[in-house]
Amino acid sequence: MDHQGLLRLRDVVLDLRRRVYVVGVLNVTTDSFYAAARHPDLASAVRRAREMAEEGADLIEVGGESARPGPHVPEKEEIRRVVPVIERVRLELALPVVVETVKPGVARRALEAGAVAVNDVSGLARPETAEVAAEYGAGLVVMHRRGPHKVAQVDPRYEDVFREVYAFLQERTARARQAGVHADRILVDPGFSFGKTPAHDVELLRRLDELLTLGYPVYLATSRKNYLRDILRLPPEELLEATAAAVVLGIERGARVVRTHDVRFTARLARTLEGLLGMVPVPDTTESFVRQTGRV
Repeated sequence: MDHQGLLRLRDVVLDLRRRVYVVGVLNVTTDSFYAAARHPDLASAVRRAREMAEEGADLIEVGGESARPGPHVPEKEEIRRVVPVIERVRLELALPVVVETVKPGVARRALEAGAVAVNDVSGLARPETAEVAAEYGAGLVVMHRRGPHKVAQVDPRYEDVFREVYAFLQERTARARQAGVHADRILVDPGFSFGKTPAHDVELLRRLDELLTLGYPVYLATSRKNYLRDILRLPPEELLEATAAAVVLGIERGARVVRTHDVRFTARLARTLEGLLGMVPVPDTTESFVRQTGRV
């Protein structure tokens, strides 16, 4: 089984053989872990979406509830936050939108507004989310996590973290298939920093190519994550270089969809890696650059 060629998200088709796709993070919240990604009102969210489009985003992920430990956002409030942003992005920028949510009701309203995929960071804790995605022919990101949403996991332990994450994703993607989600609409996410120590995260990143043997593309959500913070002992605001290293390793290991807070930087990284990995032809002359710039 191999569904890593063409990824179908409703009417959007991504060719993972020839491109690395960049997903810009747009949090319509006040409490996301990375302050620069917070855009709690419609005007600032749409403004940032427009910037991300100009910076090279292929898709935009809109989220109305932080995954950080704390109180849950009521479903009506989450809908109020995300739906107008999705509608405006689809109308004004014509970019595909992914909605990050754990609530089937929010997923439904987001898909009605034009979203093409659902990123369920609960790991399909509620099977209805898969049913909603199937009903709309939408994409579905299935993430590994341990424990309930928005509850911190203290001192997480695994006998074999890779084997256990693999088994979890195998079972949950099978559950999505049974709910009617087509195989070429599913992505998997190992869930970096969700119920894992930095050592767990590093092992999962290093073995990402093995995770691809599940038969589904990886949604690489490593941007400014906690394990990078703990490696460098720096706050999220200073983790651009660490994120770049993780993204390079992830793409080299086979990831082709990258979620990021830093769109321009990551888009340039992706375009460069496409050339270095032989996904696209590399120019065999410098003439065009010299002609345009006058520089050798």
